[in-house]
Amino acid sequence: MKVNKRRQELISEIVSKRQLDLCVVLENVQDDHNIGAVLRTGDAVGIQELYILNTEPLIKKRFVEVGKRTSAGTRKYLNVFYYNDPEACFSHIKSKYKRILGTSLGEKSVSLYKLDLTESAAFVFGNEKTGITPGTQPYIEQNFLIPMNGFAQSLNISVACAISLYECYRQREQKGMYTDAIQNDKQELLQHYLERSRGKVNPSVDYKIFSSDTDNKLAGNK
Repeated sequence: MKVNKRRQELISEIVSKRQLDLCVVLENVQDDHNIGAVLRTGDAVGIQELYILNTEPLIKKRFVEVGKRTSAGTRKYLNVFYYNDPEACFSHIKSKYKRILGTSLGEKSVSLYKLDLTESAAFVFGNEKTGITPGTQPYIEQNFLIPMNGFAQSLNISVACAISLYECYRQREQKGMYTDAIQNDKQELLQHYLERSRGKVNPSVDYKIFSSDTDNKLAGNK
C-alpha cells in the first residue's frame, strides 16, 4: 500500500516528537482495556515501548493482549514486549533507560511533582488491586506517589499512568524536548513506521513472550 505525501509528513512529525528515553512497565495488569488505554496514552505522549510483565501463575497461563478498541490502533506503531521473568525484563530495561520509577505509598515515596522527569526513565505500574509485587520492588530505584486529597487511596491504573506521563510531557515540553527535528536515532524508527503504514510489517512480531536471557537478547538487549 502506497503512503501519500500528507501521510508521510504526519508520520515524520510524530516520529520527531517521540521520547525514546521513556517507557512504561505494567506488572500483572489483568484488564486488557487498561493495557490498551495505557498504550494509547503512551502514544499520545510520545513513548515507543511498553513492557508487560506477568509473574503471577494465573496470569502467566494466559496471553493478556492489548485491547484493540481501547488502544485505538496505536499498537500498530508501538513496540510491546511480554515478559514472565522479572530479572530478564529489567535487564532489558536497564540497558536502555537510566532510572526505574515505581508507584508506591511507602514512606520513602516522593511526590510525582518533585521528580525531574526530563531524564531517561522507565515507569512501573502494578496490578489493579495489589500494586507492584515485592519481587519487583528491588529493581525500582525511586518510588513515587500521586498526591490525593479524597477518601480514595488509589487511582485506576490507566488514570495513574496518564497523570504520570502527562507530567512528563509538561516538564519535557517546557524544556523544549518535543522538537520538530528528526535525529539520527529516529531515522530507523521513521522507516519502520512507513513500512508499517504500507502493511509490510506485522505488528505481531512485537508480541513475543521473553522469559530468559537468551530471549532477552533477541529483544535487542546486547
